[in-house]
Amino acid sequence: MGEKIDRQVEFSGTKQVPEHLAIDVKTLNQYLAAHVPGFSEILELKQFKGGQSNPTYLITTAAGRYVLRRKPPGNLLPSAHAIDREFRVISALYNQNFPVPRPYIYCEDETIAGTEFYLMTFNDGPVMWEPHLPEATVDQRRAIYKAMNTTIAQLHMIDINKAGLSDFGRPSQYVARQIKRWSGQYRQSTSSINPDMNRLMEWLPDAVPVEGKATLVHGDFRLDNLILTADKSQIAAVLDWELSTLGDPLADFTYHLMQWKMPPSKSGAGTGSLANHDLEALGIPDLDSYVEQYCQQTGRDNIENLNFYFAYNFFRLAAILQGIVGRVRDGTATNTHAGAMASRVPPLAKCAWEYAVLAGAGS
Repeated sequence: MGEKIDRQVEFSGTKQVPEHLAIDVKTLNQYLAAHVPGFSEILELKQFKGGQSNPTYLITTAAGRYVLRRKPPGNLLPSAHAIDREFRVISALYNQNFPVPRPYIYCEDETIAGTEFYLMTFNDGPVMWEPHLPEATVDQRRAIYKAMNTTIAQLHMIDINKAGLSDFGRPSQYVARQIKRWSGQYRQSTSSINPDMNRLMEWLPDAVPVEGKATLVHGDFRLDNLILTADKSQIAAVLDWELSTLGDPLADFTYHLMQWKMPPSKSGAGTGSLANHDLEALGIPDLDSYVEQYCQQTGRDNIENLNFYFAYNFFRLAAILQGIVGRVRDGTATNTHAGAMASRVPPLAKCAWEYAVLAGAGS
């Protein structure tokens, strides 16, 4: 298994760009200087350690810092790494005063950086990789969880017509389409048999509850995709919009509820967990209180079918992590710990099936 990964250390900050993800700085500099007002000479280009999908770079210039996010090179799964959609949704949300980085330019010319990319502002603030927030105070933890809840509620209340996103996805059957998509990508990414995943792929499609009104959904909303303000009291920016679309807000909200139920990882790979932590002592709300806060902000009485949503989301995360394992196989993984994700798929699938049984599977 190897030594346990310190997620905060391993996934924070930047590193030297590996050769297979290198960018020709001279070509990039010429392009950005010609297309981004005020852009000056690139002094340094480094890659962020965190992230599993699209390589993301910190660009330092004499005038300031920027972030470049690009598609990875190589053989990619269909519909994955949607850089153009990321840029579109960030641009729309920035104009709605939602906390996202300021977008500058999208470039589909692959001769500039090797693959299509976009440029955005650099938001300087902490990113927390452990949901129990060991480096925060009790008051900061309360503030962070309140702000996180408020931010996802705000996202789900965005007027998609006013934001210009009414055609950003199909507004119906989101969960059913997600099940089909991730089942297909799971099958393409695996070379072994997992009975729990097979049972889930058979049961989930016929168990989808009736969906309410579609909203904008992030698709991967979790603590480590948020940049906090310096005092750790507010959300400065929401990152990683690759999976965003129109869909079921309850599926989106319950995705980040998984951290309360996440099977802990012995290696530290995968997603952080609140399991086995004293939440009251930490100042972190329990699951029921957190759900109640979201319902109050979005005008809901409660969240029905929670066991189904947990089954669906644990299945979906298992399929996403299997896709990362597949990218290791294909040589397109961008994170040095991507290979460790393989060990996370079976416990996530097991957890998903346990919730499926609670939701009525096999009865």
